[in-house]
Amino acid sequence: MTPSTQYDAQPDKRPAASPGRFDLLLIIMVSAYLLSALTGGRWTEVARVVLFTAVALLAIRNSVLPRRTAGLIVTAVLAGSAIMLALWFITETGKGIANIWAGVVLLFAVAAIVHRTLAISTVTMQNIYGAISAYLIIGVAFASFFAAIGHLNGGHFFADGQQGSTQTFQYFSFTTLTTVGYGDFTAAGSFGRAMADLEALTGQIFLVTLVAFLVTRFRTRGEPPH
Repeated sequence: MTPSTQYDAQPDKRPAASPGRFDLLLIIMVSAYLLSALTGGRWTEVARVVLFTAVALLAIRNSVLPRRTAGLIVTAVLAGSAIMLALWFITETGKGIANIWAGVVLLFAVAAIVHRTLAISTVTMQNIYGAISAYLIIGVAFASFFAAIGHLNGGHFFADGQQGSTQTFQYFSFTTLTTVGYGDFTAAGSFGRAMADLEALTGQIFLVTLVAFLVTRFRTRGEPPH
């Protein structure tokens, strides 16, 4: 038997890709959700920006990006978040731009989490935590986009002149994401409605693809692979 044949006959003993650590990320996302839902004011917005930045940094840390690329992205996220935090306190337009930035950063975090989750062969609880975190992040990201539309449109996002706030945008976002649609808040403009439709579709596709895939492949440690 030649060396090459002998090598090919041996099982692949290379270590599997680490599933990453998403438990802390889930804790931060739940904390950010509760903070937005139960409190308000200027310092709440500052805390939300800090928490969202931490979410993005943790997602990058858990990603499989090259070290140099990850370092550049971390620098961009930190610098951008600092600038957007300053813009938040200037004008309504500044708040709109800051919300767009927050939404984009959060969706990038979702992409990083999904990529890392699908890169492993064995599904663990960490992957489940990552999927739940990504689902929550989608809801908060769209809430930021809805808020941005409201700020850039003179404060008018909801129909019948209903006022928008961090709490109402988040409430509207998650009732849309889960397709509950109570109807007490609806988007007034065509662009806001299109964004709501996109979020509803995203939520359903996410659940029936990634989450279902992970649940069916989940196994406890020590259980033989399916």
